[in-house]
Amino acid sequence: MFDIGHLKQRFSQYAALWVAGFLISGAAILIGMLFMDLMAAADLVLPVLLALVALILGVGVVASFLSNRTLGTKLAVLSAAVLLVLPLLWSPVSAAVVIAFFADRSIEYSVAYADFQIAIASVLYPLSELFLGGAVFSAVWAGFQFFASLVGVISAVARAWPYIRRILGPEPATDS
Repeated sequence: MFDIGHLKQRFSQYAALWVAGFLISGAAILIGMLFMDLMAAADLVLPVLLALVALILGVGVVASFLSNRTLGTKLAVLSAAVLLVLPLLWSPVSAAVVIAFFADRSIEYSVAYADFQIAIASVLYPLSELFLGGAVFSAVWAGFQFFASLVGVISAVARAWPYIRRILGPEPATDS
């Protein structure tokens, strides 16, 4: 069997990692834009944050494997990490995409973004060709972006909701 509490803890950490990757990347790129072009800032920030996100994800998986959890729990954590690695890596990149959108610039001119897209394509293209045929790769890429962004939005809401509830306070008592 597997420990559902440990899985919930890992999912909470994945959500925090997604939100942190997005916010730190966005802040670092915006600060970098004070001193250089958007693409140069993205090329400096994205490789560092992609490596950091991957490292933190790997540390979490290794920590679970070194713990005294059951084999089922360890395999569930590994499966979740494999499924969520691409959406987690998308978090710092999506911040750069959002900033480029609002700056009315094309993010495709960033070398780091292009390298990320090529690396993801090398994973997604064989899978799309195997299951769907190669002609639909652009749809698969758009689907990846949508799925990864959806995971991020759900992560952000899941992370922020307890804080929002505390800010709003308890429901007023009703007179019955």
